[in-house]
Amino acid sequence: MLTVVAIICLLLLSAVYGAGALIRISAKGRTYSSVADIPHRGVGLVLGCSRQLADGRGNLFFAYRINAAAQLFHARKIDAIIVSGDNHRVGYDEPTDMKDALVAAGVPPERIYCDYAGFRTLDSVVRAKAIFGQTDITVISQQFHNQRAIYIARRRGIDAIGFNAREVDAHNSARTKFREHFARVKTVLDMLLGKHPKFYGPPVEI
Repeated sequence: MLTVVAIICLLLLSAVYGAGALIRISAKGRTYSSVADIPHRGVGLVLGCSRQLADGRGNLFFAYRINAAAQLFHARKIDAIIVSGDNHRVGYDEPTDMKDALVAAGVPPERIYCDYAGFRTLDSVVRAKAIFGQTDITVISQQFHNQRAIYIARRRGIDAIGFNAREVDAHNSARTKFREHFARVKTVLDMLLGKHPKFYGPPVEI
């Protein structure tokens, strides 16, 4: 029994390490932390998350992504923004929350496009091309998330770079960072299996 458990643990660790390495290599040299250094792209894709945490506090991941997207827009490093997130139930609407926050940060509402079916990173990235017609994008999220999104993009024929939003402190990001290890394994499997977004839909011109 102990031998079986040890083998399972070894396989799991190998999968986590392998998926992480594959994604990091795919994104190497394609993420930026400086507004001055990042090249211009027509469209930025902001990956969604909840505006508030379960205890009612503001979500720093959300705030930092919005700030990063607004910085890029005001520096003219992107011309339009897709906000892609979850809107699967009444009263929960990540894209609208992101759009409202960007408008409050001075981004004109007519330059913001909502993707209401960005249920996961794969959906957001693939729909940027399939629905919004974008084949080169700047993904905007924290670095670990950008790396995974870039891996997906490159596997699906999208030329993606990433702008790294400010990292969240260890106390407030430990659970998210832990889940990311397993998200990377699932992402690699999804690419191998040819997974598609949950929904497509009519094209949207930007």
